[in-house]
Order: sequence, then C-alpha cells, then structure tokens
Amino acid sequence: MTINNVPLLDLQAQYEPIKEEIKKVIDDVFDTKRFIMGPKIEELETKVAAYCGTKEAIGVSSGTDALIVSLMALEIGYGDEVITTPFTFFATAGSIARVGAKPVFVDIDPKTFNIDPDLIEAKITPKTKAIMPVHLFGQMSDMDKIMAIAKKHDLYVIEDACQAIGAEYKAADGVVKKAGSVGDVGCFSFFPSKNLGCIGDGGIVTTNNVELAAKIKSLRNHGESKRYFHDMVGGNFRLDALQAAALLVKLPLLEKQHEGRIKNGEFYNKNIGDVVAVPYVKEGYRTIYNQYTLRVSDRELFQKKLNDKNVGNAVYYPVPLHLQQCFQDLGYKEGDMPQAEQAAKEVVSIPVYAELTQEQLDYVVEAVKSCIT
Repeated sequence: MTINNVPLLDLQAQYEPIKEEIKKVIDDVFDTKRFIMGPKIEELETKVAAYCGTKEAIGVSSGTDALIVSLMALEIGYGDEVITTPFTFFATAGSIARVGAKPVFVDIDPKTFNIDPDLIEAKITPKTKAIMPVHLFGQMSDMDKIMAIAKKHDLYVIEDACQAIGAEYKAADGVVKKAGSVGDVGCFSFFPSKNLGCIGDGGIVTTNNVELAAKIKSLRNHGESKRYFHDMVGGNFRLDALQAAALLVKLPLLEKQHEGRIKNGEFYNKNIGDVVAVPYVKEGYRTIYNQYTLRVSDRELFQKKLNDKNVGNAVYYPVPLHLQQCFQDLGYKEGDMPQAEQAAKEVVSIPVYAELTQEQLDYVVEAVKSCIT
C-alpha cells in the first residue's frame, strides 16, 4: 500500500483494538447507574497511584482542574506568587491566575524546553508560595534542583505532569522517580490526545501526603465533609465514572503506548537527526514523547511543505505565556524570556503515536528530509 497521508494523531487506530471492551464497560456503568463517583473512580485512583508510585491519587474533572484544586488545597491565592514556565499550555499559568495568585515566569532550558532551575532563585520573593514546573512534551524537569530550591525557601512544588504520565528520571540518590511522585502534588490530564487519554475531559492528582489528599477529595466535591456539610468552599471537580471506566481499559496498555512512542522517537532520531534539531533527552531521563518536537529555522515554509505532503504537524506553543494579552498587566515584554520566545518561533511537532506503521514512519522521514533540504 502506498502511503501518502500521515495524520498527527490517529485515535481511531488506538481505539479499534479495544472498541468492544470500551463499549462493554460503558454499558456496565449504565447498568449500575453510578455515573458520579463510585467504585470505578476508586479503582482507577488505586491503580494510578500504584503506577505513579504515590500513596494517593484523586480523580478530577480535567488536568486544568487538577492544577486548580491543588492550588486551592495548598491555600495559594490572592497576594501569593507561583513560579512557573512561560513555555507551556495556557492552563499552567491560567490555573494560578484563576485562584487569584500571580504567575511569575522563569525562562526555559533551550534543550529540554523545561523551566531552567538555575534561574528560579532570582525570582523568589517573600510572596512566593510555590514552584510549578511543567514536564513538557513528556520529559521531566530537573526535579533534583527544583526540590532543593523549594526546600531551601520552604516552598510547595506542584508538578504539572499533564503531558508526562510514566515519565521518569534517575535522581541523584540513584532512585528512579516517576512524574507526579516528587513534588507535593502531581497533576495529570487525560485529554483524549494524551498517552493515556479518556473519552472526554478528565484528570487526576497524585500525592504522598495523606492529609492533603483528603483535603483535595473534599474540595473536588464542593468542600463537603459529609453530605450537605461543607468545611471549605470547593468546586465541582469530580471525574465521572464513564471516563474512569474507559481509563481502566487503557491503563494496562499504557506502557505499550509509551514503548511504541519511544521506539518511533528513536527511529526519527536516528534517521532525521542529521538534518534537523530533534528532541534532546537528558541522560538518566525517560521521555514518553507526548509530542515529538523539532526545531526549524523557517517554520512557516517547513510546515507548508509538510502540509503539501499530507504529514500532520502542529505548533506547541506559538505564543509564550508572558506575552499573552491576558497577562499584559504583569508587565512582561518581548525579550524578557529569550529562550522561550525563540522556541515559540521554531518548534513544530510531527506524528509519533505508537500505532504508526513502518511505512508511515518511513514516509514521514522522507518528507522531513525533503522539506529541510
């Protein structure tokens, strides 16, 4: 078969082998009528906690809400500052603003695209309450350095691991640690395009703090301590049972999804690394390639050529957060975050999902090479 079209993501190829199982668990939920909370949520929470290596996991309505409820549980709000990266999806800084706190941006490491830990301390003030590193594109931030800074200044660490479930790194003490298990909390998204995606919106919070987990469980359900008794003002951040049921089918397949993406990423590295800047993976780190992101000097032309060859591609992210209109009152200007600004002009992601065939991979490689030269 001649390949002449490779989409950026093919959810149908992922869904087809498990279609009947997904339909069955959805029917099971309808049969029980337990649509909100219940045993499916509890089972998912137990299994995700085990997978991430944490004591607790709390299912919530989205990755964004995972960030918001974590900030609320840590009592971060008006007058507080949270240090984070400007090169990420909007929800990272948006969640900080939503609780009334101020996002304080720190530029990125140009190799990994993650927050540069060497620049963090200079941005700490008496108002700083937390650091929110993002494990962008599926590779963890430098958590050893970040945790050391947080400990020194008595700050919380909220891991935005929305793109990184299953990502790992070998810490200085020799222990391999997973995303979401290092900071005070880890926040994950189950948006359908993620390596572990549900059939709508969904997310989860992980933590090793049992008391904090109890607080988050209350906050996700309007701050209830028991039915109609509210100790706090929370929100409706509940994960519904249909999403949990679908995720329970897909969770046992997650490592296979990771392995496929890693294999495809390594194939690209080997075959196009001599013509274009491919993703940099730090020694001792395991990326799960939520995106496979290149850097090109003339992105507009490169994308036009890829589009002409029907190779799916996307830009994550074209405008760094410190330059977004809604954050103009923070006083940032162009040139304040040079590495993030440069990355925003050069990055482009190409297909890496596990279901890609060898013929599709070969087609993408040839297309990239022809678009560069």
